[in-house]
Amino acid sequence: MAAIWAVAELAGGRPTRLSLELATLARQLAQASGGTATVVAVGSGAAGAAKELAALGPRVIAVEAPTEGDRPAASVVAPRLAALAGEARPDVLLVSASPDGKDVAGFLSARLDLPVLVNAAGVRWADGGPVVQMSTFGGRLGTDSAFTHGRGIVLVRPGTVTAEPALAPGAVETADPAPSAELPPVRVVERVVQAGAAASIDDARVVVAGGRGVGGPEGFRIVEELADAFGGAVGGTRAVVDAGWLPYSQQIGQTGKIIKPALYVATGISGAIQHKVGMQTSGTIVAINRDPDAPIVEFADLVVVGDLFEIVPRLTAAVRARRG
Repeated sequence: MAAIWAVAELAGGRPTRLSLELATLARQLAQASGGTATVVAVGSGAAGAAKELAALGPRVIAVEAPTEGDRPAASVVAPRLAALAGEARPDVLLVSASPDGKDVAGFLSARLDLPVLVNAAGVRWADGGPVVQMSTFGGRLGTDSAFTHGRGIVLVRPGTVTAEPALAPGAVETADPAPSAELPPVRVVERVVQAGAAASIDDARVVVAGGRGVGGPEGFRIVEELADAFGGAVGGTRAVVDAGWLPYSQQIGQTGKIIKPALYVATGISGAIQHKVGMQTSGTIVAINRDPDAPIVEFADLVVVGDLFEIVPRLTAAVRARRG
């Protein structure tokens, strides 16, 4: 029986969307392997977040620890997690492919002597261990990788699975492990808060994105209006962000965010492979573009060929009329 652990990240005392996805993935892998699924939540508000995580099925271990101070969160989470994992020896540790998650994975790898597979776009159970699907060369090539001895750490990208509640919630317990090691003192000396979009592209069910075809910051007004009509969020390509039309927090693609909305509307986006990597798992992809031969046409579910400055305002009016 394989023991599958997922590491939850907390924000404001609640699990992140990716953490909920990892909890679902842990349950799925446990079912496939005939094993057990556990989620470990370490941080401020862990006890409160445990119930939400348990609704997805796995057993939850909540460890209250101060992660809101002037130390990096990973420096608090990783030593406590290593203490628990060092005793229980789980077969697979699923960790968020986020900045904090990568720090945690590095510590666990060194402390527990476990290998790491990164950038997982899919994980399934086969031949006694996890098989990790990864994209390489900017998404041009997909590979399957596995651990030589079946045990290890997997860094999982957002949108790999959809978070789904279980028929029965998992049990919740608390723990207070002594840190396995004290890391060298590192303090956060400054925090820079950047104004972001009104709605986050990470959690939005509808994302309306613009590319260079939008023409400039003024062109994004109609993109924002359509997103508002849908009750969604606005995103953009790297070229748009590099030009200063949108902040980095709204960049979608290989060097930005990987998202999985139910509906993705691409306006003035050619669909280069670097952008495709960030949104190809969306539920439905609609492309509005002048060029019928643009790369996005090959993988979009619906393509509207025409001038976005004529089509998008009409679509916005239709959506608002439909929503009343």
